[in-house]
Amino acid sequence: MADRQQSQLLGKQPRSHQVVKATTAVTAGGSLLVLSGLTLTITVILLTIATPLLVIFSPVIVPAVITVSLLLMGFLASGGFGVAGITVMSWIYRYVTGRHPPGADTLEQARMKLAGKAREMKDRAEQFGHQVEIS
Repeated sequence: MADRQQSQLLGKQPRSHQVVKATTAVTAGGSLLVLSGLTLTITVILLTIATPLLVIFSPVIVPAVITVSLLLMGFLASGGFGVAGITVMSWIYRYVTGRHPPGADTLEQARMKLAGKAREMKDRAEQFGHQVEIS
């Protein structure tokens, strides 16, 4: 029903509004196409200029880029592991002091399941031991 009303409204628009919309769309689209062409042209020109420089300096640039990227990745990984470690230690401290951090309920449920399974396995082992003694 809303589509029907919208199509009726579009049909009632004066021809001048439709022309203005079409002109705006063509202008915007044409401008974007021109900008796209200029960007491509400038990129090709800069690549043509930079290629000989990259070839001349590549024995220095490539190892330098690799070294800097490895250093940055190392520092970022170190920082990430440090933040993760501090977060875990903070969570453990809150859990031990009874402040109920997020996820503590899940941990308690898992602990209870493990304790139940351990008791069950102990009972089975005792039953198996009694069966072996009887035989």
